[in-house]
Amino acid sequence: MAVVIPTNKSVESLQGLHLYHGAISNCSMRVRMTLIEKGLDWTSHHIDLKKKENITDEYFGINPNGLVPTLVDNGVVHIESNEIIDYLDETYPEPSLRASKNAEMMEWLRLAGSIHVPAIKPYVYATKMANKIKKSAEEEAKYAALQTNDELKEFHEKHKGVNQFTDDDLAKSEAILAECFGKLEKALAGNQWIMGDKYTLADISWIPVHFVLVGCGYSFDPYPNIVRWAEDFRAKPSFQEGVLKWCPDFSEV
Repeated sequence: MAVVIPTNKSVESLQGLHLYHGAISNCSMRVRMTLIEKGLDWTSHHIDLKKKENITDEYFGINPNGLVPTLVDNGVVHIESNEIIDYLDETYPEPSLRASKNAEMMEWLRLAGSIHVPAIKPYVYATKMANKIKKSAEEEAKYAALQTNDELKEFHEKHKGVNQFTDDDLAKSEAILAECFGKLEKALAGNQWIMGDKYTLADISWIPVHFVLVGCGYSFDPYPNIVRWAEDFRAKPSFQEGVLKWCPDFSEV
């Protein structure tokens, strides 16, 4: 469980569920969807990533990586979206979003988390976001002073200043994504949802990845089962309220 002790002590007095999230963040989308599926009341603290509202002493004092989402549950700070949705389902068990094969379901969450920085972020930034969220020299200096995560610092260097993601960076991302979507396509063969007939955290973990990548021009034509799965989840209220309400069309971000 990714629980952190905040240096911004103001959040420790918060009562109830508070979510610090970004409208266009796929990781934030999965937490919003889970909160909605479970019918939980929560207080929204929207962080505009395009305005760099996460690059502040106050926010890094809540989430030491400066990332969204961050969940505060009665003063306890949780980070890492897949761990958050797992925590929510354990702590607020009705309605359950578990699968009978829980270990297999958790492996889908682990896989989605493991490819976020190596594959999803590079693809999204290289194809769409890098130029839209360029940092000023002042913002670069602020980020460098605040960020201590080596993996995120290395990723940031790829689009810092005049730097751009290379064709090799994009090819590596695409190779990882193709392997993962091949596995997802196989899992969905003959099943409505990833784990079978029941909609679970596995679906919630991967739905925002699909949504964001479609908005970046990624083609799912080679994956008919994934295309069918996407048609099914688009009808769910949690997708409409947790994703489309905040980001109607990622291609227009």
